[in-house]
Amino acid sequence: MAQFFWQNPKSRQNPKSRTLTPKTASHHALPAHYSDSQRCWRAWAMLFFLFVCTTLHAAPPGMRLIPAGEFQMGSTDARAWPEEIPAHTVRLSRPYLLDETEVTNAQFARFVQATGYKTVAERRVNLKELMAQFPPGSPPPPVHMLQPGSLVFVMPFGAVDLRDLSRWWKWTPGASWRAPEGPPSSLKGRSTHPVVHLAWEDAQAFCRWAGKRLPTEAEWERAARGGVDGLTYVWGSDKPNDAARSGWFANIWQGVFPTRNLATDGYERTAPVRSFQPNPYGLYDMAGNVWEWTADWFDAQAYLARAGQPVIDPTGPARPLNRAVQRVQRGGSFLCHDSYCTRYRPGARQGAAADSGTSHAGVRCARSVE
Repeated sequence: MAQFFWQNPKSRQNPKSRTLTPKTASHHALPAHYSDSQRCWRAWAMLFFLFVCTTLHAAPPGMRLIPAGEFQMGSTDARAWPEEIPAHTVRLSRPYLLDETEVTNAQFARFVQATGYKTVAERRVNLKELMAQFPPGSPPPPVHMLQPGSLVFVMPFGAVDLRDLSRWWKWTPGASWRAPEGPPSSLKGRSTHPVVHLAWEDAQAFCRWAGKRLPTEAEWERAARGGVDGLTYVWGSDKPNDAARSGWFANIWQGVFPTRNLATDGYERTAPVRSFQPNPYGLYDMAGNVWEWTADWFDAQAYLARAGQPVIDPTGPARPLNRAVQRVQRGGSFLCHDSYCTRYRPGARQGAAADSGTSHAGVRCARSVE
């Protein structure tokens, strides 16, 4: 089984790090002439200082503190899509908190129970709003597509044209977070799986209710990289091997996409959160399982515009750039495979229609550190 890079000390040597040897430790000892009273007060002062530091910066249960700093955003990988390049330096000026896991069905159910919230997939489609997204003169969709529902992945039979997404994405009336594959599917046995079929506003609504927010795209990528730049995957550089029977790093596709899923990672669709090893920041499923919404509007040319410029705390465009009204999703999903999209890499990104959910779209929340 391949090792995660942070499990191998040689793969993460940091020349700036050090431990206190007996020689350096002696510099931290109190002088011999200090009285017992002075030593006591000094000890209490140090304890108070440590208490303040840990109180101010301790992460609440279920979240991880991500430090401020610089990182390389984007990709230099040969398989990078145009919207991922060029790689460029980004500085985040403040630390922030990020959920350890994607939001689960159990967590989302508590939100719905407390608020009575209905997701976009559970509402009847507004024809006027829908037609505003299409070119003038476009014919209206069939009546059945105006019923509450969502897009569900349905495995096709036989070879398909990978440019035709309609071969495996099917509009399914009644599909929602409660029925991930449409009726009669349910959440039985899936309380710890990530919630899916969330449109962007659903994701935002949950995070606000939880006293959090959506992460920016830059915050998401810094967290995914775990403090290490230049690696192809969140786990290191080892390429996924479809034949492997163990040692999987993420819930992604194995086999031939989209017609044959070997499920050698143990899951055909979503997996319970924490099923795979976390990254160095203690974050789970930063690759695969479900796509995660971010706060940013999508701009395929954003990185080109940043080239050579100092980039500090980027938040994306101020408004949508096209009729598609797309927000950025990150992390890839259980449908990602090297032969198709490879977007489970930390530098990968995609724009998705903000008003729609799918059976592989979820969320992870962030919180600012004041």
